[in-house]
Amino acid sequence: MRWQGRRTSRNIEDRRGRRMTGSPAKLGGIGLLAVVLIGAFLGVDVTPFLGGGGMSPAPAPSGPNQIDDSAEEFVAVVLADTEAVWGEIFRNSNLQYVEPKLVLFNGRTSSACGLADAATGPFYCPNDQQVYLDTDFFRVMDTELGARGDFAKAYVVAHEVGHHVQNLLGTLEHSNRLRAQSSQAESNAISVRVELQADCYSGLWARAVQERFGVLEPGDIEEALNTAARIGDDALQRASRGVVVPDSFTHGTSDQRQRWFAAGYQSGDPQACDTFSARDL
Repeated sequence: MRWQGRRTSRNIEDRRGRRMTGSPAKLGGIGLLAVVLIGAFLGVDVTPFLGGGGMSPAPAPSGPNQIDDSAEEFVAVVLADTEAVWGEIFRNSNLQYVEPKLVLFNGRTSSACGLADAATGPFYCPNDQQVYLDTDFFRVMDTELGARGDFAKAYVVAHEVGHHVQNLLGTLEHSNRLRAQSSQAESNAISVRVELQADCYSGLWARAVQERFGVLEPGDIEEALNTAARIGDDALQRASRGVVVPDSFTHGTSDQRQRWFAAGYQSGDPQACDTFSARDL
Protein backbone atom coordinates (compact mmCIF):
# COMPACT_ATOMS: atom_id res chain seq x y z
CA MET A 1 0.00 0.00 0.00
CA ARG A 2 1.40 3.36 -1.00
CA TRP A 3 0.87 5.51 2.06
CA GLN A 4 4.00 7.63 2.59
CA GLY A 5 3.48 11.35 2.11
CA ARG A 6 -0.29 11.13 1.81
CA ARG A 7 -2.99 13.01 3.74
CA THR A 8 -3.20 12.18 7.43
CA SER A 9 -6.20 12.34 9.72
CA ARG A 10 -6.46 14.92 12.48
CA ASN A 11 -8.43 12.47 14.59
CA ILE A 12 -5.38 10.84 16.15
CA GLU A 13 -4.63 11.11 19.85
CA ASP A 14 -1.16 9.88 20.74
CA ARG A 15 -0.98 8.78 24.36
CA ARG A 16 2.21 6.79 23.96
CA GLY A 17 4.71 7.60 26.66
CA ARG A 18 2.11 9.14 28.95
CA ARG A 19 1.83 7.81 32.48
CA MET A 20 -1.37 6.54 33.98
CA THR A 21 -2.73 7.99 37.21
CA GLY A 22 -4.95 6.25 39.73
CA SER A 23 -5.30 2.56 40.51
CA PRO A 24 -5.46 -0.14 37.86
CA ALA A 25 -8.66 -2.06 37.34
CA LYS A 26 -8.62 -5.52 38.85
CA LEU A 27 -8.97 -8.32 36.39
CA GLY A 28 -7.86 -11.86 36.97
CA GLY A 29 -8.51 -15.53 36.46
CA ILE A 30 -10.85 -16.46 33.63
CA GLY A 31 -11.71 -12.83 32.95
CA LEU A 32 -8.08 -11.93 32.29
CA LEU A 33 -7.62 -15.00 30.13
CA ALA A 34 -10.65 -14.03 28.05
CA VAL A 35 -9.27 -10.54 27.47
CA VAL A 36 -5.85 -11.88 26.54
CA LEU A 37 -7.26 -14.41 24.07
CA ILE A 38 -9.75 -12.03 22.49
CA GLY A 39 -7.55 -8.96 22.56
CA ALA A 40 -4.41 -10.64 21.31
CA PHE A 41 -6.22 -11.84 18.20
CA LEU A 42 -8.15 -8.75 17.07
CA GLY A 43 -10.80 -8.81 19.76
CA VAL A 44 -13.32 -6.04 19.37
CA ASP A 45 -15.89 -4.46 21.70
CA VAL A 46 -14.25 -5.95 24.78
CA THR A 47 -16.46 -4.08 27.24
CA PRO A 48 -17.94 -7.25 28.77
CA PHE A 49 -14.46 -8.29 29.87
CA LEU A 50 -13.02 -5.01 31.08
CA GLY A 51 -13.06 -3.77 34.63
CA GLY A 52 -14.37 -0.39 35.68
CA GLY A 53 -11.03 1.27 35.24
CA GLY A 54 -10.21 3.92 37.78
CA MET A 55 -7.13 4.89 35.80
CA SER A 56 -6.78 7.88 33.57
CA PRO A 57 -4.00 9.10 31.31
CA ALA A 58 -1.90 12.08 32.22
CA PRO A 59 -3.23 15.28 30.69
CA ALA A 60 -2.65 15.55 26.98
CA PRO A 61 -0.46 18.37 25.73
CA SER A 62 -2.38 21.30 24.30
CA GLY A 63 -2.46 22.05 20.59
CA PRO A 64 -2.85 19.80 17.55
CA ASN A 65 -1.29 16.36 17.55
CA GLN A 66 2.03 16.09 15.74
CA ILE A 67 3.00 13.03 13.70
CA ASP A 68 5.98 11.62 15.58
CA ASP A 69 6.99 8.46 13.71
CA SER A 70 6.19 6.18 10.80
CA ALA A 71 3.77 4.02 12.82
CA GLU A 72 1.64 7.04 13.69
CA GLU A 73 1.86 8.38 10.16
CA PHE A 74 0.73 5.04 8.72
CA VAL A 75 -2.27 4.80 11.06
CA ALA A 76 -3.17 8.44 10.40
CA VAL A 77 -3.13 7.86 6.63
CA VAL A 78 -5.31 4.75 6.88
CA LEU A 79 -7.73 6.54 9.18
CA ALA A 80 -7.91 9.46 6.74
CA ASP A 81 -8.77 7.01 3.96
CA THR A 82 -11.59 5.52 6.06
CA GLU A 83 -12.93 9.03 6.66
CA ALA A 84 -12.97 9.77 2.94
CA VAL A 85 -14.62 6.47 2.01
CA TRP A 86 -17.26 6.29 4.72
CA GLY A 87 -17.98 10.01 4.54
CA GLU A 88 -18.90 9.62 0.87
CA ILE A 89 -20.94 6.45 1.46
CA PHE A 90 -22.95 8.11 4.22
CA ARG A 91 -23.52 11.26 2.14
CA ASN A 92 -24.82 9.14 -0.73
CA SER A 93 -27.40 7.75 1.71
CA ASN A 94 -28.28 11.21 3.08
CA LEU A 95 -26.62 10.35 6.38
CA GLN A 96 -23.94 12.16 8.37
CA TYR A 97 -20.72 10.32 9.06
CA VAL A 98 -19.26 11.22 12.45
CA GLU A 99 -15.54 10.59 12.30
CA PRO A 100 -14.13 8.48 15.13
CA LYS A 101 -10.96 9.32 17.00
CA LEU A 102 -8.14 6.78 17.10
CA VAL A 103 -6.11 6.62 20.30
CA LEU A 104 -2.56 5.31 20.13
CA PHE A 105 -1.12 4.05 23.39
CA ASN A 106 1.50 1.77 24.82
CA GLY A 107 1.22 -0.25 27.99
CA ARG A 108 -2.18 0.81 29.22
CA THR A 109 -4.70 3.61 29.01
CA SER A 110 -8.28 4.35 29.96
CA SER A 111 -11.35 4.34 27.77
CA ALA A 112 -15.06 4.89 28.28
CA CYS A 113 -15.31 1.09 28.12
CA GLY A 114 -12.78 0.54 30.90
CA LEU A 115 -9.08 -0.11 31.11
CA ALA A 116 -7.20 -0.87 27.91
CA ASP A 117 -3.79 -2.50 28.01
CA ALA A 118 -1.52 -4.45 25.71
CA ALA A 119 -3.55 -7.62 26.29
CA THR A 120 -6.76 -6.15 24.91
CA GLY A 121 -5.30 -5.52 21.47
CA PRO A 122 -7.07 -3.13 19.08
CA PHE A 123 -10.71 -2.47 19.92
CA TYR A 124 -13.54 -0.05 19.33
CA CYS A 125 -15.35 1.53 22.26
CA PRO A 126 -18.89 2.60 21.31
CA ASN A 127 -19.25 4.60 24.54
CA ASP A 128 -16.79 7.24 23.37
CA GLN A 129 -16.72 6.37 19.64
CA GLN A 130 -12.97 5.81 19.71
CA VAL A 131 -10.64 3.13 18.39
CA TYR A 132 -7.81 2.09 20.72
CA LEU A 133 -4.58 0.69 19.36
CA ASP A 134 -1.32 -0.24 21.05
CA THR A 135 1.07 0.05 18.12
CA ASP A 136 3.14 -2.81 19.55
CA PHE A 137 0.32 -5.03 18.27
CA PHE A 138 1.76 -4.57 14.81
CA ARG A 139 4.89 -6.36 16.02
CA VAL A 140 2.71 -9.14 17.44
CA MET A 141 1.06 -9.50 14.04
CA ASP A 142 4.43 -9.93 12.36
CA THR A 143 6.17 -12.19 14.85
CA GLU A 144 3.38 -14.20 16.47
CA LEU A 145 0.42 -14.24 14.11
CA GLY A 146 2.32 -14.44 10.85
CA ALA A 147 0.14 -11.61 9.52
CA ARG A 148 2.76 -9.52 7.75
CA GLY A 149 2.62 -6.53 5.46
CA ASP A 150 1.36 -2.97 5.71
CA PHE A 151 -2.04 -3.82 4.28
CA ALA A 152 -2.50 -6.48 6.94
CA LYS A 153 -2.19 -3.65 9.44
CA ALA A 154 -4.50 -1.43 7.40
CA TYR A 155 -7.09 -4.22 7.55
CA VAL A 156 -6.92 -4.10 11.36
CA VAL A 157 -7.67 -0.36 11.42
CA ALA A 158 -10.41 -0.69 8.80
CA HIS A 159 -12.04 -3.52 10.76
CA GLU A 160 -12.23 -1.39 13.91
CA VAL A 161 -13.65 1.53 11.95
CA GLY A 162 -16.19 -0.95 10.58
CA HIS A 163 -17.45 -1.34 14.14
CA HIS A 164 -17.77 2.43 14.34
CA VAL A 165 -19.93 2.35 11.22
CA GLN A 166 -22.07 -0.33 12.89
CA ASN A 167 -22.38 1.89 15.94
CA LEU A 168 -23.52 4.90 13.90
CA LEU A 169 -26.09 2.76 12.09
CA GLY A 170 -27.43 1.28 15.34
CA THR A 171 -26.25 -2.23 14.54
CA LEU A 172 -24.06 -2.57 17.63
CA GLU A 173 -26.74 -1.38 20.02
CA HIS A 174 -29.34 -3.71 18.51
CA SER A 175 -26.94 -6.65 18.53
CA ASN A 176 -25.90 -6.08 22.13
CA ARG A 177 -29.54 -5.91 23.17
CA LEU A 178 -30.23 -9.23 21.47
CA ARG A 179 -27.15 -10.81 23.01
CA ALA A 180 -28.24 -9.76 26.48
CA GLN A 181 -31.49 -11.66 25.99
CA SER A 182 -29.90 -14.78 24.50
CA SER A 183 -28.17 -17.92 25.67
CA GLN A 184 -24.38 -18.00 25.55
CA ALA A 185 -24.34 -19.98 22.31
CA GLU A 186 -26.88 -17.64 20.69
CA SER A 187 -24.95 -14.60 21.92
CA ASN A 188 -21.77 -15.97 20.39
CA ALA A 189 -23.56 -16.56 17.08
CA ILE A 190 -24.72 -12.92 17.02
CA SER A 191 -21.19 -11.77 17.80
CA VAL A 192 -19.91 -13.75 14.81
CA ARG A 193 -22.30 -11.90 12.50
CA VAL A 194 -21.19 -8.55 13.95
CA GLU A 195 -17.54 -9.37 13.37
CA LEU A 196 -18.05 -10.75 9.87
CA GLN A 197 -19.92 -7.61 8.87
CA ALA A 198 -16.94 -5.54 10.07
CA ASP A 199 -14.72 -7.75 7.91
CA CYS A 200 -17.01 -7.12 4.96
CA TYR A 201 -16.87 -3.38 5.60
CA SER A 202 -13.07 -3.69 5.58
CA GLY A 203 -13.19 -5.27 2.14
CA LEU A 204 -15.60 -2.60 0.90
CA TRP A 205 -13.19 0.06 2.17
CA ALA A 206 -10.27 -1.62 0.40
CA ARG A 207 -12.08 -1.52 -2.94
CA ALA A 208 -13.12 2.11 -2.48
CA VAL A 209 -9.58 3.16 -1.54
CA GLN A 210 -8.23 1.61 -4.71
CA GLU A 211 -10.93 3.17 -6.87
CA ARG A 212 -10.53 6.58 -5.27
CA PHE A 213 -6.78 6.81 -4.70
CA GLY A 214 -5.21 3.91 -6.61
CA VAL A 215 -2.80 3.13 -3.77
CA LEU A 216 -3.03 -0.65 -3.49
CA GLU A 217 -0.04 -2.68 -4.59
CA PRO A 218 0.24 -6.28 -5.80
CA GLY A 219 -0.20 -8.62 -2.86
CA ASP A 220 -2.12 -6.18 -0.64
CA ILE A 221 -5.43 -8.02 -0.79
CA GLU A 222 -3.63 -11.30 -0.21
CA GLU A 223 -2.11 -9.79 2.95
CA ALA A 224 -5.56 -8.94 4.26
CA LEU A 225 -6.94 -12.38 3.39
CA ASN A 226 -3.97 -14.04 5.07
CA THR A 227 -4.64 -12.03 8.21
CA ALA A 228 -8.33 -12.96 8.13
CA ALA A 229 -7.36 -16.62 7.88
CA ARG A 230 -4.92 -16.47 10.77
CA ILE A 231 -7.41 -14.85 13.15
CA GLY A 232 -10.32 -17.18 12.46
CA ASP A 233 -11.74 -18.76 15.61
CA ASP A 234 -11.04 -22.26 14.33
CA ALA A 235 -7.42 -21.47 13.50
CA LEU A 236 -6.80 -19.81 16.86
CA GLN A 237 -8.47 -22.57 18.87
CA ARG A 238 -6.64 -25.28 16.97
CA ALA A 239 -3.32 -23.52 17.60
CA SER A 240 -3.93 -22.80 21.29
CA ARG A 241 -6.04 -25.80 22.41
CA GLY A 242 -5.63 -28.42 19.77
CA VAL A 243 -9.41 -28.71 19.48
CA VAL A 244 -12.14 -26.61 17.89
CA VAL A 245 -15.38 -25.75 19.73
CA PRO A 246 -17.77 -24.10 17.21
CA ASP A 247 -20.34 -23.00 19.83
CA SER A 248 -17.67 -20.82 21.42
CA PHE A 249 -16.82 -18.96 18.21
CA THR A 250 -17.24 -15.18 18.51
CA HIS A 251 -15.52 -13.88 15.36
CA GLY A 252 -16.06 -16.54 12.69
CA THR A 253 -13.92 -19.19 11.06
CA SER A 254 -10.96 -18.43 8.83
CA ASP A 255 -13.01 -19.26 5.74
CA GLN A 256 -15.88 -17.06 6.86
CA ARG A 257 -13.65 -14.09 7.63
CA GLN A 258 -11.95 -14.38 4.25
CA ARG A 259 -15.27 -14.86 2.47
CA TRP A 260 -16.89 -11.76 3.95
CA PHE A 261 -13.84 -9.56 3.39
CA ALA A 262 -13.93 -10.73 -0.23
CA ALA A 263 -17.68 -10.05 -0.44
CA GLY A 264 -17.13 -6.44 0.50
CA TYR A 265 -14.15 -6.04 -1.80
CA GLN A 266 -15.80 -7.62 -4.82
CA SER A 267 -19.14 -5.83 -4.48
CA GLY A 268 -18.24 -2.42 -3.08
CA ASP A 269 -21.83 -2.35 -1.82
CA PRO A 270 -22.75 -1.97 1.87
CA GLN A 271 -25.92 -3.97 1.23
CA ALA A 272 -23.74 -6.97 0.36
CA CYS A 273 -22.46 -6.88 3.95
CA ASP A 274 -25.79 -7.83 5.55
CA THR A 275 -24.49 -10.78 7.54
CA PHE A 276 -27.60 -10.73 9.73
CA SER A 277 -29.89 -11.75 6.87
CA ALA A 278 -27.48 -14.29 5.41
CA ARG A 279 -28.56 -17.90 5.85
CA ASP A 280 -25.11 -19.25 5.08
CA LEU A 281 -22.14 -17.42 6.57
